Amino acid sequence: MKAAVFHGPQKPLTIENVEVAQPIEREVLVRTVASGVCHSDLHFVDGYYQFPTPAILGHEAAGIVEAVGPHVTEFKPGDHVIACLSVFCGHCSYCLTGRTHLCQSRPVRTPQQPPKLTWNGSPVNQFANLSAYAEKMLVHENGLVKVKNDMPLAQAALIGCGVTTGVGAVLNTARVDAGATVANDRVARRDVARAQHLHTGRVRHDR
Repeated sequence: MKAAVFHGPQKPLTIENVEVAQPIEREVLVRTVASGVCHSDLHFVDGYYQFPTPAILGHEAAGIVEAVGPHVTEFKPGDHVIACLSVFCGHCSYCLTGRTHLCQSRPVRTPQQPPKLTWNGSPVNQFANLSAYAEKMLVHENGLVKVKNDMPLAQAALIGCGVTTGVGAVLNTARVDAGATVANDRVARRDVARAQHLHTGRVRHDR
């Protein structure tokens, strides 16, 4: 498959032919239909954060299931899905108390298992357990959410990071109450839609 390979800070991504493994256990192979360019990805390219190379970045994506591992129960080929960067195990103490974002045992392949991604015979690091800057993603089923087939996948991809980040800011950081008056700029317009869903009294759009 074609993928945009990350070689390190301040270096351009290059389009390369990368091999993706077949799904095992609870893994799902997804054909990437749409992927956003989140500023968090750019932080790694710009060198603000570190990540081992070579790697495939990208974590805001949606696509269509192509194949599933033998232990997958929630998905089948043809399903439309949104990728989630907060994959979780489902059985640690945090997961069992509803705090999956704090999971301490995120499911990854063991060193004894073949790598998910290889380039020129060597492993490629998977970013955020997704690596969405590629034609296909190999993801644990807990890192996917099924959506209706008529939902536009370009818009669905944004839910994987940008929209949920904004919703978290509205609900958890700003703690907007029902009936409150909120203001937003163009970037936050999608997040205020959530505020409207909470039956806020007024929304002022600053242009």
